[in-house]
Amino acid sequence: MILPNNYLNKQIHAAPLAVFRICFGVMMLASIIRFWANGWIEKLYIAPKFHFSYYCFEWIKPLGVYTYVLFIICGLAAFCIAIGFKYRIAILAFFLSFTYIELMDKTTYLNHYYFISIVSFLLIFLPAHKYFSIDTYQQKKEFLNIPKWTIDSIKLLLGIVYFYAGLAKLNSDWLLRAQPLKIWLPSKYDIPFIGQNLMQQDWFHFAMSWGGMLYDLTIPFLLFYKRTRFIAFIVVVFFHVFTRVLFPIGMFPYIMIVATLIFFDAKFHQKIIKIVRNVISKLPYRAQSKNLSETQKVEFYRFEHKSIISLVVIPFFVLQILFPWRYLLYPGELFWTEQGYRFSWRVMLMEKAGSTNFKIVNKKTGAFFMVDNTDFLTSFQEKQMSFQPDFILEYAHYLGDHFKSQGHQNIGVYAESYVALNGRLSTKFIDSTIDLYQEKESFLHKDWIIPFSSTIKIKGI
Repeated sequence: MILPNNYLNKQIHAAPLAVFRICFGVMMLASIIRFWANGWIEKLYIAPKFHFSYYCFEWIKPLGVYTYVLFIICGLAAFCIAIGFKYRIAILAFFLSFTYIELMDKTTYLNHYYFISIVSFLLIFLPAHKYFSIDTYQQKKEFLNIPKWTIDSIKLLLGIVYFYAGLAKLNSDWLLRAQPLKIWLPSKYDIPFIGQNLMQQDWFHFAMSWGGMLYDLTIPFLLFYKRTRFIAFIVVVFFHVFTRVLFPIGMFPYIMIVATLIFFDAKFHQKIIKIVRNVISKLPYRAQSKNLSETQKVEFYRFEHKSIISLVVIPFFVLQILFPWRYLLYPGELFWTEQGYRFSWRVMLMEKAGSTNFKIVNKKTGAFFMVDNTDFLTSFQEKQMSFQPDFILEYAHYLGDHFKSQGHQNIGVYAESYVALNGRLSTKFIDSTIDLYQEKESFLHKDWIIPFSSTIKIKGI
């Protein structure tokens, strides 16, 4: 893929990228503080005896009490990103520390954590600090315009997230059964005004399902188009605030609301920066504001390393476009096997619950005993493990290694697993005759998963 030079050389005011940098840094700092304040570092990364790892990243583990240091580094990096201080070092430190945190335990996987990682990776290569930053004041040089593609790249990434989330909703469970919203919404009976009425109505469940699908598929285009942009942004705010009221999805709604501001033109962002400048000028250390007038204003910023576009940026977007389709390489129902499910913008599409118990067998004598999962896993870990095949396999190996270290011999690990998906009856999930201790994790199909007994028709991604 080769982009025309006239597009690569096109310049646009740097304000939108600067505002995005500031908002991204502030939101990430707030997220780190919130995570710490809620005690989740201890609960999720230090207290558990065992951590579920990502395939090929098994070497990434929590650092004990030093995990707090990792969060401090991540928070400081986010702050430096916001103010544009030592930006290149800060954004690299944030990407590495945040992604390490994300990879420490896949029990905590969320789509918006993945989104934050790939946005921070992209920002490493963008000149987000060339306008309205501490770096420009220290260097006495501020660039008014930057290459247009640097801002368009963030718009494209947001468009992919929304559009692929919409494609994922093109399935019969979501559109024809209103699942899993039909399970979730009635439980919101305590919401004032609408809880006792709308949340219990079958038509409202379908309206939410279809509305969510149409929103995700159309909102990127409505935000790109100037005439519909303002109305589209109002819809974005309403949609994310409403979903935040309904579901405990943390900072994600606010992150998406703030991120979509980048679709507005430069004049809008210049007004935001003007407000911030006025606030800064009223702070006690006014002497610092003198640097603003002393800074040289440079009209255009020429991207120094255009090879980055072909070597990094274009392959990055090719990966983002193709990666969600990898599920097509696997047989069976995606929602059931979850092979190719993560990192694909499939947001809140399933209500899946399971019960998975393990039997440790002496394969020579036939003697066996059952494992009490609470001896090894937290309640949250056990819940996640109970219906996800890669979790089940990794835990089976952990159990086998654990009991082998205690002197048990000829160990076989077998799972009795039953899973319910989107309101269906619970059915057998794992072949209980297969010794999972002998099965190896890989990118290949897990043929010890019992095929799905129902059918989900219509496929998006």
